[in-house]
Amino acid sequence: MRLSEARVVLTGASGGLGSALARQLAEAGASLLLTGRDAGRLATVALPAGCEVRRVAADLTSEEGIAALAQAARDFGADVLINNAGTGGFGLFENQAPKTVAHILATDLAAPLRLTHALLPVLRDRPAAAVVNIGSAFGSIPFAGFAAYSAAKAGLRAFSQALRRELADSPVRVIHVAPRAIDTALDPPAARALNAALSNACDRPEVVAAHVVDALRRGVAERHIGFPERLFARLNGLAPELVDRGLRGKLGVIKQHATAQHTESP
Repeated sequence: MRLSEARVVLTGASGGLGSALARQLAEAGASLLLTGRDAGRLATVALPAGCEVRRVAADLTSEEGIAALAQAARDFGADVLINNAGTGGFGLFENQAPKTVAHILATDLAAPLRLTHALLPVLRDRPAAAVVNIGSAFGSIPFAGFAAYSAAKAGLRAFSQALRRELADSPVRVIHVAPRAIDTALDPPAARALNAALSNACDRPEVVAAHVVDALRRGVAERHIGFPERLFARLNGLAPELVDRGLRGKLGVIKQHATAQHTESP
């Protein structure tokens, strides 16, 4: 896709990855419709001079938010949707309140599906269009301490694959990008401590954004970011019991930090 001609709807634009994506897309010449829940934070996303940008504050877990953004995207003439908005979910599943689990599923899975559904008629009318879903390595390597989050991201990956096959005869490409941990200020202290304790690699938002922009430019169907995560994703698909055994030895450390996360949560 020629990014200099793209008209991109980017959700979660005020977050660490979202703001990095907005900058890199703008530098490539794309026009942007940025959305996030907080109008104040959305206004602080810095972009290069001359970039065409519109900003819409919307809660995508609500019907009103989906409808408002869909109308704005139609008026904008969007041909790319990047479903980037999401929320974390670190903590032992048995300790998470039902409303917490519901919020994770609503934000990380239901909202991208509903927004994509609302915008498909718009995207189908373009000569070339794309839906980019930002998943997670945990969607392919479900991880202890992230049960609900892993479920949501696994669902998003399955949705991406099914929709890609469903739209194979259309101008709409469906791209799924699965980052590993991203180093942002929004990560809770317990999750950052877990990554340090397990020596999990964390990528800077700018690095992940560059992968997303490259996948969009090339029209790559799927991309897992980072090694050995790519290998473990394939291994988990072929022999999940091997990954079960490999992670069992880390369970004590995961539970220690997941319990701390439960203590930190309001």
